[in-house]
Amino acid sequence: MGFIGNKPSAVPLTGSDITDGTITAADILDGTITVAKMSATGTASASTFLRGDNTWGNPITYMSATGGTTITTDGNFKVHTFNSSGTFTPTVGTADNSDQVDYLVIAGGASGGGCSGGSISGGGGAGGYRNSYNSETSGGGGASETALTVTSTGYTVTVGAGGSGGSATNSVGISGSNSVFSTITSTGGGGGGASGVNALAGGSGGGAGFLSSSIGAGTANQGYAGGSGVNVGPAYGAGGGGGAGAVGVDGISTKGGNGGAGVSSSITSSAVTRAGGGGSGAENTAVGTGGAGGGGAGANNGAATAGTVNTGSGGGASGGPSGTYAGANGGSGVVIIRYQFQA
Repeated sequence: MGFIGNKPSAVPLTGSDITDGTITAADILDGTITVAKMSATGTASASTFLRGDNTWGNPITYMSATGGTTITTDGNFKVHTFNSSGTFTPTVGTADNSDQVDYLVIAGGASGGGCSGGSISGGGGAGGYRNSYNSETSGGGGASETALTVTSTGYTVTVGAGGSGGSATNSVGISGSNSVFSTITSTGGGGGGASGVNALAGGSGGGAGFLSSSIGAGTANQGYAGGSGVNVGPAYGAGGGGGAGAVGVDGISTKGGNGGAGVSSSITSSAVTRAGGGGSGAENTAVGTGGAGGGGAGANNGAATAGTVNTGSGGGASGGPSGTYAGANGGSGVVIIRYQFQA
């Protein structure tokens, strides 16, 4: 009889008995070689395939997910932005790091302090700022955090509200609420102080009022403290609220303290600055401006400006020789989640 390739020297055949290219797919009947005849490692199933290294492998897939106010695409990445509380539900893939997500979690900013005739209040502190994206810094000068490992389950996302303006009296501002994603919690901003009333600590602290009011401290790796007030007349200024990127500015006899600057992030693809502190109120002098990133400006005998929504910025404070005014609202926070969805 004839032979395919070289004449075998022994039975059974080995690879050396068959010349390369001699046996083609047309020479093998369907079903002749079964999975049971293969010595590949791993588990053969309807969802696996035989790899070139003789191993049964899974197809490469990437994460997909639902949830958020908006979902945008940046190259091979999806970005889920939560402007209000909701649920992030990922389905993890098989590719390397397909269970990893980056995040930016910003808490609600605080309101500035309120005033009654002759009192001057400090600006509201920005909400705590925590960031893991692309080695960008977190608030308070903190280093970039580590990406989160997730599983295929729903994660509650809480977006902190900004502190309300409170009452139109000589009163401390209302602190913002925390924002939460999985194990990451950012602390709400601290309310601005009033005349003789201490500011509150928070993600970033509230600015002090004048007349023996203490500043509010910031939270480590989330934000900075508020600024101090000045007690030297005849013009008076309170302290600006702390921002994620800078301490609130101290008030001086010629100007109220500006809010501390926020921090810029490109997690959504474009650079956006968020979490600025609120500006202070003043009497007989210039008011404090809001910190970069959405901080609200202070006021002199008038209504202060609120922190920008979904930036976690502090609200401006009021002051003046007459009238009663509430501090302005702090801006609500935001949670942003980013992951790779394709190669």
